[in-house]
This record gives sequence, C-alpha cells and structure tokens, in this order.
Amino acid sequence: MSLAVKSVPARSSTLDLPSQSAAIPPRLLDFVALTKPRLNVLIVVTTIVGYYLGADDRATAAQLLHTVSGTALVAFGASALNQLWERRTDALMRRTAGRPLPDMRLTPSAAFWFGLMLSGVGLLQLWLGVNRLSAGVALLTLASYVLCYTPLKVRTSLSTIVGAVPGALPAVIGWVAATNTWSIEAWVLFGIVFMWQMPHFLAIAWMYRDDYARAGIPLLPVLEPDGRSTGRQVVLYTAALVPMSLTPTLVGLAGPTYLSGALVLAAVLLWLALEFAVTRSMPSARRLFAGTILYLPLLWAVLLVDHFSR
Repeated sequence: MSLAVKSVPARSSTLDLPSQSAAIPPRLLDFVALTKPRLNVLIVVTTIVGYYLGADDRATAAQLLHTVSGTALVAFGASALNQLWERRTDALMRRTAGRPLPDMRLTPSAAFWFGLMLSGVGLLQLWLGVNRLSAGVALLTLASYVLCYTPLKVRTSLSTIVGAVPGALPAVIGWVAATNTWSIEAWVLFGIVFMWQMPHFLAIAWMYRDDYARAGIPLLPVLEPDGRSTGRQVVLYTAALVPMSLTPTLVGLAGPTYLSGALVLAAVLLWLALEFAVTRSMPSARRLFAGTILYLPLLWAVLLVDHFSR
C-alpha cells in the first residue's frame, strides 16, 4: 500500500500529485500529497475488480460508489498516518524529504487529525453504505498498515512481508462488499496481490537502497548490498505468483481465456525477475518495477473480460 514513489526534488510540493495548478492553494496541495493519490489508484482499481467479480449481475451503482469511496478514504487516511509516523526517516531520504511533514509545511497535529478523519469517514461509509464485513476488513487494513508495517519498517527486512498484507486486502474489501462473505475466491484474490507485491517491493528497495540506507531502514538490499539474496527472493516470489495467478480458473472465477493470458503475463514477469537476479543492475530493476506496474492491471483486465464473457 505504500510503494512506487518516484524521485523528486527535495523541496517539491508535488510529491505523489498527478498535477499542480496555480489556482489551488499550496496548503491544500500539501494535504492532498499526504493521501498519496497516485499510489492509491491501484488500490481503488483492485477494489473495483474484487467487487465486480463478486457482484456479477447484482452490482449496483450506489453500492459500488460506497465501496470505492469508502475504501479510498481509508487508504488516503492510512497514507497520511503513515507519513506522520515516518516523517523523520522521510527527512533523511532525498526522494521523500520534500513531503509536507519533513519539509515542515504541515504540522504533525494537522496530519494526525486529517488522517484520522479520512479513515473514520471511510470506515463509517463502508459500515453504513455497504456492510459490516467490508468495514471490518478495511479496519484490519488500516491497523495492519499503520500499526504493524509502518513501525516494523525501521526494525526488520521482514516488514515487506507484513506490508504485503494490507496491500492485498483491498481486493478482499471489494469481494466482501459484493457478497458479504469471505470465501475462497476472496483468498485467491488476496493471494495474487500478496505475491505480486514482493517483486514489486524488492525492485523499489533495490533502486532506492542508498536512500533507505541513509535513513537506517534495514531492507534486504541494504543489509546485503551484493543483491544475491534480493535476486533470489524476487525469483522465488515471482515463481510462486505463477500458480497463484492461475487459481481463479480452479475456483470458477475464470476460464481458458484467462488461463492463457495469465500464463503469458506470468512468463514475462518471471523473465524480468530472472534478468534482475542475474544482473542485479539498475536498468534491470527498473524494467522489473515497470513490469510489476503493468502486470496487475493487465491481469485484472483479462480476468474481468473472461469472467463476464462466459
């Protein structure tokens, strides 16, 4: 839930913002930056996919609106609270030093109440507008991201595994919003996103390992600079993603068309993972990162097309 941030000048106020207009007050832009809108686009897309797979022809515009907006608000609030917690380490890294909190354009108190308000409104919207189970899963997402992953990030390289849990839960939110049940299909969607995040996380960790080392964040590429362990884990998690990505066919969510498309996408991503493991170069890490960014939306598109064409 917390990755894919591009490098920007240290005092930029546009971090994580899709665009900036002179007509928008800078303070408002700073609050928007706390929500990491670019990062959370994929969370919203994943939630929509989970909802449509569960709802089929029972989908309603009102319920989808509540599901998407409630999940987005919780994700925005979690991002703000995450930045509040990480403001000191963010100040030590070039790519994050220009964020509103380390640059002291917003106060910690303002970020705290802003994040709490967004999260609370989002949870309430899911509770009242959708169902209690979706609100419960969203609360689990918020708590595991802010209270587990964020503090562990400066303590252990295993934080990436912990962080993959809240990152995979939006797919479950979408499914339970539509079905009001946490069934095997929800676990399948969770497993796909969980496994996908690991090569994605590790590619970013490798690209920004100097920044993470400067901030004292013990990610695997910082602890083992030669990159061999990082390369092995990238390949192992990507290889595990291959069978995981095929399970929608086994549980009845998809058919042969999806199976073929998932195999092709998995083969490309595995090739990129192997290339990175062998070379451990910056270009191969960037290609792997780009591959992960493209992989999940393409997989969701193939899954939805196949699911609704049967």
